[in-house]
Amino acid sequence: MGLGFNIDSSSSGGGKFLPVLKFDAKSGDMIAVNREPAPDGTWEKHEVEVALPIKGVMDLENIEIGWITFAPTYSAVMVKANEKMPPKPSDDHKQAVRLKVFFKEHGLREFTPTSKTVLRAVDQLHDKFTEQAPHNPGKMPIVTIEGTETIKVQTPQGELRFKAPKWTITGWTEAPKAFIEAEAPKPAPAPAPVVKPKPAPAPVASDDIDEF
Repeated sequence: MGLGFNIDSSSSGGGKFLPVLKFDAKSGDMIAVNREPAPDGTWEKHEVEVALPIKGVMDLENIEIGWITFAPTYSAVMVKANEKMPPKPSDDHKQAVRLKVFFKEHGLREFTPTSKTVLRAVDQLHDKFTEQAPHNPGKMPIVTIEGTETIKVQTPQGELRFKAPKWTITGWTEAPKAFIEAEAPKPAPAPAPVVKPKPAPAPVASDDIDEF
C-alpha cells in the first residue's frame, strides 16, 4: 500500500486532454469515453464499453496521486506518487490517481478513478510494479485486466458490494509509440513568411522626349 492514500472505508475523505478511461465500481463496467465533433460545431461524448479481458500498457512509473473533482468543472491537484499528498482543496474534491493507459483497441487514455475500491486495486498493482520494475529497467508493465471481482464493504448502513478490476502484470515492454508522442514537445510554430517588397517599376519612356 505504497501510494499514501487514506482508503479506510470508514473515513470521510471521500494543454491537450487525453481521451478518458473510466471504471464504474457499482456495475463493474470499464468505459472508454470519446469526444467527437457534432454537426453544430460542438463536441459530443460517446461512451464505449471496454470488453474484458484486455491487455494494456500502464505508465505506473509516472502515476500521480491527489485530489480531483468533476463538478462544476474538472479540477485536479496532483503530485508524483513519491511526494507528500497535497492538502484537500475543497469538500467537492475526492482522492484520486492519474495515470496513462494504452490499449491497442482504444489508444492512449487517461485513467483517474476516485472510488476507494478502485484506488485500493491500483495501490496493490503499484506495489507489484515497484517489486518488479528493478528487474525490467527501461520498460513498462503490460497489465492484463481479466475481469472484475466483488468487494464487500461493511458500513453502518449494512453490507455494500462494489466491483474492482481484477488485473495483474503479465509482461514488460518498450514504451509504445503513443506514450513517446504524448510526451514529445510540440514543435515551435513556423515563423511567418517574410514578404519581400516588390521592386519599384522601371521608369517608362515618355513619348514626348526629343530624339537626337
